[in-house]
Amino acid sequence: MSIHYNENNRVFHLTAKDTSYVIHVLATGQLVHAYWGRRIRSFNPAGLPRFTERPFSPNFTAGDKQFSLDHLPQEYPAYGTGDFRHPAYEVQFADGTRIAGLVFESYRIVDGKPGLTGLPATYVEDALEAQTLEIVTRDTTTGLTVTLSYTAFTDHDAITRSVRFTNEGDHSVRLDRALSVSVDLPHADFDLLHLSGTWARERHAERVPLTGGTKSIESRRGASSHQHNPFVALMSTGADEEHGDVYGFNLVYSGNFAANIEVDPFQTTRVSLGINPFDLSWLLEPGESFQAPEAVLVYSAQGLGRMSRTYHKLYRSRLCRGRFRDKERPVLVNNWEATYFDFNEEKIVEIAKAGKELGIELFVLDDGWFGHRDDDKSSLGDWFVDTKKLPNGLDSLAQRVVDQGMEFGLWFEPEMVSPDSDLYREHPDWCLHVPDRDRTLGRNQLVLDLSRQDVCDETIRRVSAILSSAPITYVKWDMNRHMTEIGSAQLPTERQKETAHRYMLGLYNMMEKITSAFPHVLFESCSGGGGRFDPGILYYMPQTWTSDNTDAVARLKIQYGTSIVYPISAMGSHVSAVPNHQMHRTTSLQMRGDVAMSGNFGYELDLTRFTAEEKELAKQQVAAYKEARTLIQRGDFYRLASPFDGNITAWMFVSDDRTEALVAYFKVLAEPGEPLRSIRLRGLDTDSRYRVAGSGEIYGGDELMYKGLHVPVLEGDFQSLIWRLSLVQ
Repeated sequence: MSIHYNENNRVFHLTAKDTSYVIHVLATGQLVHAYWGRRIRSFNPAGLPRFTERPFSPNFTAGDKQFSLDHLPQEYPAYGTGDFRHPAYEVQFADGTRIAGLVFESYRIVDGKPGLTGLPATYVEDALEAQTLEIVTRDTTTGLTVTLSYTAFTDHDAITRSVRFTNEGDHSVRLDRALSVSVDLPHADFDLLHLSGTWARERHAERVPLTGGTKSIESRRGASSHQHNPFVALMSTGADEEHGDVYGFNLVYSGNFAANIEVDPFQTTRVSLGINPFDLSWLLEPGESFQAPEAVLVYSAQGLGRMSRTYHKLYRSRLCRGRFRDKERPVLVNNWEATYFDFNEEKIVEIAKAGKELGIELFVLDDGWFGHRDDDKSSLGDWFVDTKKLPNGLDSLAQRVVDQGMEFGLWFEPEMVSPDSDLYREHPDWCLHVPDRDRTLGRNQLVLDLSRQDVCDETIRRVSAILSSAPITYVKWDMNRHMTEIGSAQLPTERQKETAHRYMLGLYNMMEKITSAFPHVLFESCSGGGGRFDPGILYYMPQTWTSDNTDAVARLKIQYGTSIVYPISAMGSHVSAVPNHQMHRTTSLQMRGDVAMSGNFGYELDLTRFTAEEKELAKQQVAAYKEARTLIQRGDFYRLASPFDGNITAWMFVSDDRTEALVAYFKVLAEPGEPLRSIRLRGLDTDSRYRVAGSGEIYGGDELMYKGLHVPVLEGDFQSLIWRLSLVQ
């Protein structure tokens, strides 16, 4: 059993594979956090949190100077009742008061994992895979109830948390903060790891020691964003890829989020994560509920690598859904950097034909096929084929590609509208806007108001009509600007600050309906590249375009950082032309291919311009990727050398049964007097022997991991190597 409640000492003990999480119910009804870490057989009440007197810490119980909420490790702390750290929730009642006192009322433990209404979440396929604890707390003065949900997975070191608010009183309640998780840890000997960046520089890993005060990682852009990812981890001082305690927090949400990491004067650490409260105010009428998103908590006693592999396996198998969850992803060619908006049917067919000759399996037609879209200034929302470019229609073009033995895919940006579009001229109130205020443009476009059901319904109708009109088996779903003037013409005054979250609920519902209606279509999400690479979107679309930056050198940091949380099967990665269109750097086709093969492999250039030598190398790349595709997309991933630490990057993939592995090694710049290098591998069977493809050399798994594999001298800048290892029977 994963969850046990001891009635005598009022302790909940949750176990998830090798992890324990312990909650104590105080006699006064507060929930306190007692333990999270390595799995323990049982919990002794002597190990419960201790009380002590602190100056200027208010006493919650009269006459007891040692009992103050200001230094208790609470499970879901409130505002205004003596705890001066970041609260997990804030409310305002009809009489204007803002103080709530939630106390334990009841609990239930159920096998399996219930879903969350209207929100993406991890799931189980069998009730034996997990147990869920629901703790009901109540403010007895007002009737507000808050249900804290915890799921412990049997085969993953993961515990999920979510929160549901229900107004069971007679008057309205306003939520001003409703975070998904708050955890108080007993010390502050941690480094904070988070992923930050900007467009074309997404998810760079940043690690800093914790100090007194608060560190905030957040997005206020209406999307999880290029700038920050809804993930933070606390790493024990000195922890690395293989050693040390690591606590990961990841929010299954795609909109505004906030993670606060606060170290108090007594060296305890509070981590909270959820919807960003800066622009949230949600009105709960009597009988209504508000469901906060899910947070996925992962503990590792064996460093960052173990945490990453836990997230990877959980997300691959119990977050992503649909027929493509476990299916090999196709090698594709996308025409965007080959043609941009300037193409016709014959040019597209030429590129597709060239791709077929190389062994490529899917052609993707990117932006510019609809309305009168000759640049980025018009036509978003007018999802009708541009017959000037495609006089025979989309079906004819798609069929010509299919007749060559390839699949056909298409680009959409369903959440946006151009001011120069028939849709906007017919419905100017369908975008996010505020009356009598200018409408800020980003990339010459506005954001549709997906908090409105009529807008969602029409968008679903238009997209579905196109997907039904031709043999389309892949969609790239883009989103190229963030929210401004966040207001809805359909919401009343008192609900305007609900707009951003209602947008996300509308988006999720729209994605659910479209992906369910077209289960044969592989959907890849995109937001100017990796601007919405988060677990919320992966629930609907099993892969994401990792970055618009396709430069091989820049991609080392982007893909390495992304792998800290997200599985390789979720990363779109392409070979593009040189000089690179974003970085203007020239790298070899060999290195571009080796980097791109560490993801869902493809090309994004004009294949008709390849030389004979380039064609031959590309054929070899495609064939090599197909041979290793299952290993790359579903194997265990190990980071060996970080691009954030130096000139060398290395990582590897190992099959579940440890019978095969692929090692990728990259050198950015040549150095005078370079040392002779070896690279130590990970994840192999120490008692087995492995043959290196090409050389035929045989090594013991222990030798490869403890001594390492010699790296040949690589002359010049931008060099790479791939080794394939197989078990010797």
